[in-house]
Amino acid sequence: MMQKKILARAITAGLLGMATVSGVALADKGGFGFKAIDDSANSATWNPAAPWKLPKGFTQTVVSDETDLNVYDGGRNDWPDMNTVNESGPQAGRFLYRTHELRLPKSLPEGGAVSVVDLETGETRLLAADPSWNALDGIRWTPWGTVLFAEETSGGRLFEMELNDDMMSVAAIHDRPAVGRLSHEGIDLDGAGNVYVVDEFRGASSSCNDGSVAPCGGGIYKFVPNTYGDLSAGELYVLGIEADTRRDGTGQGVWLGPIDPADARVSGSLAGGQSYQRPEDLEVIGDTLYVAITEGPRDEYGKEYYEGRVLAIDLETLAVRDFVKAGVNVPVEINKPGEAGFQSGFDSVDNLAEAPNGDLVMIEDNVPSDIWFAKTKKVNRFGAAKKVKLFASLADPKAEGTGIYFSPRDPHTLYVNVQHSAAADGDATWAITRKQRHDD
Repeated sequence: MMQKKILARAITAGLLGMATVSGVALADKGGFGFKAIDDSANSATWNPAAPWKLPKGFTQTVVSDETDLNVYDGGRNDWPDMNTVNESGPQAGRFLYRTHELRLPKSLPEGGAVSVVDLETGETRLLAADPSWNALDGIRWTPWGTVLFAEETSGGRLFEMELNDDMMSVAAIHDRPAVGRLSHEGIDLDGAGNVYVVDEFRGASSSCNDGSVAPCGGGIYKFVPNTYGDLSAGELYVLGIEADTRRDGTGQGVWLGPIDPADARVSGSLAGGQSYQRPEDLEVIGDTLYVAITEGPRDEYGKEYYEGRVLAIDLETLAVRDFVKAGVNVPVEINKPGEAGFQSGFDSVDNLAEAPNGDLVMIEDNVPSDIWFAKTKKVNRFGAAKKVKLFASLADPKAEGTGIYFSPRDPHTLYVNVQHSAAADGDATWAITRKQRHDD
């Protein structure tokens, strides 16, 4: 069993140096400074009690693993996927909420699940489960104090959860079909309460199910509610790229629609929405929407032209640019650690997060699963990040890291999940904590 400890001390450390506004503690916005590690982790060095290769000055601690909850017994992994905390309210930052991605029928009889961890006491609970929920993935706290979570299956649903005052039990859960039936993963909101979602589909190389549209799906969407904080009604739009600027899905963007949310993939494609190859997550930082595109388009032999990228979409001008791209401003991965000619590189970027200083954090759906940081405030004339650094790497030979997340109340700790671990009951949420500051 992996060693665990109550994280009250970590939360206390995160509160040090905070300013207060009207009595509410605010995290400092210093960098999560580190010296980049030299290369990706080799599975031959895997230690289940410390699976992450980290820079000097960082520790790794289990927040919650399968010995706490074991949502899916009988040898099934718990598949913790994405994380969020209660970012507002009187106990902001204390409770960590997680989706569990296990798919039907393997998740039966429980179905999809959402769990909660009290970061102060270590108590872990199954918050909600339903036999009809399938492959729960994205999760996000809203400015009005609810939790959004969604299914990563074709025509998947997006739900909104209201919590009781104890923050560890459910008052109500609402299906929000107006936000769109899609293969949901990433969810984020802007200051106006608009919701951004993606369709996790190989849109650049696929047609619609009935063959009517090709390419189809794999789009980026914006939901504009009729009333701030009410997701029951509004209009859904899909991102298009103007024909005279289109180049691999970059150029001048435009929101097309409104489209039919009941079949958002097809209706978005018919409206002229741009198809990408597996958009998986997104993150709003300032006035920019960052989108992880996990795969590159394929050549006539089925080989990727490049190993995924991150787009940057200016929400004011809708200029769409490549922000991080393998072979452009970060190396291409060659072979695997321990093999001849190995080169650490960027491969199958999946989840995104915002660091305390506004950097973009990226993790790969890959073995080894690497975590990268990119400077959002330092870009070249083409909009690409000038500085991208390798922060951490997962040595577990079968697992991927996912759900990277910084609580706005704890700038010293990065939360990250390990799913489908090679270790028995090895799926877990980890806290990677900075002990000492290095120049960024």
